[in-house]
Amino acid sequence: MKKSILIVEDDERIARTISKGLEEMDFETTIAFDGKIALKLALANPFDLFLLDLNLPELNGYQVTEGIRNAGLETPILMLTALGETDDKIEGFEKGADDYLVKPFDFRELVARINALLRRSSPSSLQVNELSVADLKVDLDAKLVYRGDQAIQLTPKEFGLLEYLIQNKGKVVSKEEIAEAIWDQNPGKSLNVIEVYINFLRKKIDKDFEPKLIKTKSGMGYVLREE
Repeated sequence: MKKSILIVEDDERIARTISKGLEEMDFETTIAFDGKIALKLALANPFDLFLLDLNLPELNGYQVTEGIRNAGLETPILMLTALGETDDKIEGFEKGADDYLVKPFDFRELVARINALLRRSSPSSLQVNELSVADLKVDLDAKLVYRGDQAIQLTPKEFGLLEYLIQNKGKVVSKEEIAEAIWDQNPGKSLNVIEVYINFLRKKIDKDFEPKLIKTKSGMGYVLREE
């Protein structure tokens, strides 16, 4: 079955070029030219991935992303934008985006990022049903996270990071290893983003709970374990 992608881009030429290229790669595409229409389509249709420009009429990419996540959808979101500053990326990730590609980009890289996000969101790629450390439980099939009886809401990227840490529980993993496993790109470009995501994860699964599970090993990386 073809994977369906919602392309949200106000530049009609760019949108149709991306759509044509993806359809040649056997994807099914739908185009929205403003954020309001995009959010309406996203909430009404079972897309497999959202390809989302940041600067849009009506609602910007941050607002569309926030609306999608507030509705409980975990569909992967790949942001496409001319803005490449770290602050812009962090805001996008905080709203719930999973990856970020700066224009201009190579179409092959776009396809690689899309395929990586689809692989990580596919239940067939998960090998274990549930993993746990202390009172932290991660249901890999349902993509649910609990500490004790309390459900923890994570974005898809946060879940992917937690999944990697818990699959390597007790083992110190470096930023480079995390970048290669989760971001599927040149590790050097992702190291600052990893630190941001570790902080996001700590706030959600450690801040209000005991024991603290995510440990930093100075100069070495991170480890998930119960002391």
